[in-house]
Amino acid sequence: MTTTDRTDGTLDIAQLARLTGVTSRTLRHYDSIGLLTPAWTGTDGRRHYSRPELLRLQHILVLRELGTGLDRIGRIVEADDPAETVAQLRAHLAGLTAERDRYARLAATVARTIDSLEKGKTMTTEQLFDGFDHTQYEPEARERWGDATVDASNAQWAKLGEDGKRRHMQTDREIVEALGAAVRVHLAPDSPEVQEVIARHHAWVSVIWTPDADAYRGLTQMYVDDERFRSHYDEVAPGAAQLLRDGAEVYADAHL
Repeated sequence: MTTTDRTDGTLDIAQLARLTGVTSRTLRHYDSIGLLTPAWTGTDGRRHYSRPELLRLQHILVLRELGTGLDRIGRIVEADDPAETVAQLRAHLAGLTAERDRYARLAATVARTIDSLEKGKTMTTEQLFDGFDHTQYEPEARERWGDATVDASNAQWAKLGEDGKRRHMQTDREIVEALGAAVRVHLAPDSPEVQEVIARHHAWVSVIWTPDADAYRGLTQMYVDDERFRSHYDEVAPGAAQLLRDGAEVYADAHL
């Protein structure tokens, strides 16, 4: 009986990827870190998942959508504690409420900017950037990379000054647009055009923190795993975060 003929709910890795939208590469990564081990692996190396693994993956994906880091997801799914899940949901609700308030501030900032441009009013630098929060991911960053790295990054960010911060944000926008354009014309991760964007992205990150090969791979994998980052990079074209991750793998092997 072939895998596609099975009626017991077992899926191979390709079927699971199509069903969930999680790439085969990500599923293999989850296996390598012990987050989601397949029920069995065929002689051809293809991973297969049964009902318990499917339920575990659902739990993982729910937590990922809530913005939970992979390390914490691993601890939660291993514990399988309903109280912990409820606590995560409550924390997410609080985060959504805070994000709603932040978007309200951003909307007000944009409205003031329109008004200032139409009426020739001058806005202060603080008014221009009211609502932009660069500290929202700091607790996760400290857990992932340590206090010393985050403190050094914060110091580098402060050194940029207002003009430097504006240029840094504009570069980020240009990178997102370039990745989106690359996705739309189906450029490969190892293409010269994509590698040029990746080099610019690594340089952009390195203004604040210079990641080595493993750290850069981990960072760009997080861009795919974490919905908040994925939605940012996928803003122009879905799949841009994945292209960044795959291109970073090529770049890290060649240059870092």
